[in-house]
This record gives sequence, C-alpha cells and structure tokens, in this order.
Amino acid sequence: MALAPEADAEAPHAHVAQVVKASNTSFGLGMRILRKPRREAMHAVYAFCREIDDIADEPAPLDQKRAQLAEWRDEIERLYAGAPTKPTAQALLEPVRRFDLPKAEFLLLIEGMEWDAEGPIRAPDWARLKAYCRRVAGAVGMLSMPIFGAAPGPASDRFAQALGEGLQLANITRDVGEDAAEGRLYLPRELLAEFGLPEDPAGVTAHARLPEARRALGQEARARFAAAMAEVPELGWTKVRPALLMHAVYSQMLDALERDGFRSLAKPPISKAAKAAAALRAALLPPRSAG
Repeated sequence: MALAPEADAEAPHAHVAQVVKASNTSFGLGMRILRKPRREAMHAVYAFCREIDDIADEPAPLDQKRAQLAEWRDEIERLYAGAPTKPTAQALLEPVRRFDLPKAEFLLLIEGMEWDAEGPIRAPDWARLKAYCRRVAGAVGMLSMPIFGAAPGPASDRFAQALGEGLQLANITRDVGEDAAEGRLYLPRELLAEFGLPEDPAGVTAHARLPEARRALGQEARARFAAAMAEVPELGWTKVRPALLMHAVYSQMLDALERDGFRSLAKPPISKAAKAAAALRAALLPPRSAG
C-alpha cells in the first residue's frame, strides 16, 4: 500500500534523525538546542557528512568508492535543481532553500572524502593538512552558520573555518593511534621533523617523543579555537551556541589529553555527564572572550 503524502514527506527527516542517533556523536548536543527547522537542517547536513565519510572509510575497491562519491556529486546537482533522489538529499532540500546553503561547500566536503578514499593520508605538509581541514571540517562550519542564524559576512566565515580547523586538529591529536592502525598519519611532516619522528604510522606510535608532537598539535588546535572565539562578540554568542557547545566538549577532551601528558593512545574517558555539563555551561553562559 502506498504511503500517504505526509508520511512520504517525513521519511527523509526520520532517516537523517536516525543517522544522527545511531552515530552517538557529540554534535547531537549542539543540535538539541535548536528549534525544529534548524535542528532538522543540521541533522540533514550531519547525515550527508556521515554517509560520504562512510564511503571513504569502507573496505571497498577504489573504483567503487570513486563511483559512489561521483554519484554524490551528481546528487548535489540534482538537489540544487530541486529533484534529489536520495533520502538525505531530500532532507536537505528545504534547508538549502530556507537557509541559502552554498553548493560549493557540499562539493568541498565530497572532495575531502575523495582525498581520503584515494589512499591513507600520511604525513601531509602543513599546507595540505590545512586544505584537508578546510574541506572536511571548515565546510561543515560554513554550512552550519546560516542554519544557526548567524549574519553572513567575514566574521562568520572566519569563525566557521577557524573552529572547524580546531575541531579537526583536536580529532587528529586524539586519534593518532586509531589512525595508525588504519595506516593513516595526519600529523604534518614539519611537526614530525621538529620532534624527530618518522613519517610512517607504526614508527610514530612507538616513538618516545610522540607525546610532545601531540601536545604541539593540541596547542595549534587551541590557537584555532581562540581565533574563532575572537569573532564571537561581533556575531553574538546566542547565534553560535551550538558551535560553542562543540568547542566546550572538545576543549574538555584536550584538557583530558593534557592531564595524561598525551601519552595514552586510547580515547580519553570523558563521561556523558561531564560532556553534558560542559555543553550546558556553554549553552547558558557566553564565553569569557565574548564578554
């Protein structure tokens, strides 16, 4: 029996909400404080990111990954023509119209996944790493800002790109061991050279000076966070509260790594209650730098 039109209309929203729920992502904390149209838009953006990331990470032949990511490029074109076919793209249709989401940022995200799909990234130089962060994290920020309701302009762009880069660098700092097990090494080669580390994943994880290199990258992540926070007074902290929640959670994660001396390659044990408390503070109080 055919579904009623109302059920058909709700299916894409249910699909992306389930993707968010199943991922158990910290991003869910920031999404919850948004009103329904903005929350559903962020669910759709997140689901898009999750689906293309899964393509890049899946154990499939490279030709298959290329074809699937190329199909997503075609789907973005269909989305902006008003005729998407995939559930996630269908869930993006109204957000694209309502919030004027830039097509170029979706394509940048796909390009970042294409870089990952082509083979394990190993010891990129700083310029390449920053370009990668711009694609896989900065683009998410650029899509998120209009959904949050932040006024468009240079301050919004600087905030989105700085915070996105900081979050990605924090992830890299935390995930060195996990990435190495997959043959990846995102630490930049200049940083490896500074601390005398080899440019191969297994050698890095066994090196005595790895904690120093991780600390340095963590400091770079904090510097990007500080650059983002400097833009908050112009933007208005209430307009970027979901992003501030993510900043709070990731700052807490860096604090945990710091207390450990960046020695353990396991993810730092931060309880859900601690994450929720950090998120609540960020939701209710402006950051100190924002006044």
